[in-house]
Amino acid sequence: MAHNTFSSKRAPIFKDVPDEKWNDWRWQLSNRLNSIEDFDKVLKLTDSEREALSSKGLFRVDITPYFVSLIDPEDPNDPVRKQVIPTAGEINSFTGMMEDSLAEDRHSPVPGLVHRYPDRVLMLVTTQCGSYCRYCTRSRIVGDPNENFSRAEFELQLEYLRRTPQVRDVLLSGGDPLVLAPRILEYLLQRLREIPHIEIVRIGSRLPVFMPMRVTDELCDMLQKYHPLWMNIHVNHPNEITAELAEACDKLTRAGIPLGNQSVLLAGINDCVYTQRRLVHDLVRMRVRPYYLYQCDLVEGAGHFRTPVAKGIEIIEGLRGHTSGYSVPTFVVDAPGGGGKIPLGPNYLLSSSDHNVVLRNYEGFITTYEEPLSYKAHDPKTCKYCRNQTQEPGQKGVLGLLESDEMFIKPEGFDELHNRGGGVHRLRERNDKWKPLGIGSGEEE
Repeated sequence: MAHNTFSSKRAPIFKDVPDEKWNDWRWQLSNRLNSIEDFDKVLKLTDSEREALSSKGLFRVDITPYFVSLIDPEDPNDPVRKQVIPTAGEINSFTGMMEDSLAEDRHSPVPGLVHRYPDRVLMLVTTQCGSYCRYCTRSRIVGDPNENFSRAEFELQLEYLRRTPQVRDVLLSGGDPLVLAPRILEYLLQRLREIPHIEIVRIGSRLPVFMPMRVTDELCDMLQKYHPLWMNIHVNHPNEITAELAEACDKLTRAGIPLGNQSVLLAGINDCVYTQRRLVHDLVRMRVRPYYLYQCDLVEGAGHFRTPVAKGIEIIEGLRGHTSGYSVPTFVVDAPGGGGKIPLGPNYLLSSSDHNVVLRNYEGFITTYEEPLSYKAHDPKTCKYCRNQTQEPGQKGVLGLLESDEMFIKPEGFDELHNRGGGVHRLRERNDKWKPLGIGSGEEE
């Protein structure tokens, strides 16, 4: 199989660990590295890393033996190392920094459930991960070993879903859902599948990357009972792709689970067109579809990972047309303040008129596409899907301007802010007959 072309690694200090232990995901969790003493056995720490690891209040550090083995111990700029071993840059604040940059807490009707979009929710089921990324969006809640979601909180989440019929898609995340005890994970999947209007269940997990041995035959047998089930993994650099990860992805896809990948654009790690091209090519060889490339969030501790947004657009420019379309992720900014994912990319539409559009391709070839001279517009009155669609009020967004008689969208508080004639209207309310106020007449409110 194709995954035989990928390599395996094991750090020298683990060479005597028996294979049955090394390939046991519980052993990997129990033997994570998290201290200066641990890391000194594997690599030579830099002064910046030592400073960070010695500081108080640091976001949790834990790295599986498998994942730490992927680090080149001689390279302080190793792309795997920089993702999971803290540096002094993590301690520094930066302009725009936020604790909850995506305003998830504001969109949580019950603890652990984020309902930001009309037809789908994010269900946080654990605060624990296999290892901890230093740019973690949810570092405000993730990593505390004394905090987790209870069975009572799961029931609150499930009850909200039962009484919210517009939700058809549930994403399990956290933390990492695959660190849950298997019986708890299956309990959640069973309960979700009992809700008639839940069509799709998705799992977001980095455990196949941090410790691919978690993807056991037993796990795959359990997951495939709850189709349609989808999964996104999280690979940021080609060095994270190994024979073990390829085997884990092969097991999941053979169990009928479509796989996608979410990457975060990270300075000094994958902010390179050719690194990204290698990454997406390796992913599709494992039957993993590149899904999102995220601009790094404005989360505390992640300032040194941020790139200009233009870097992400440059990367998409270097992928679109230069490789297969299904190898090109969507570059998104997850809007600070809770606006959701905003896709960004190069502009391929150069201009348009009432009968032509002017387009360019990835090479700079410019062409025109002639618009139809006559087009019978779609009639929503005769379309069963248009007639039957239901949405929460105010959720149609810009589409509402295109499909209806609405002419504008106003931010919250817009009328109050701009009601500079409010005194005139109040005067009208006080009098049966309203008189315009004359300029210079001396009449004032």
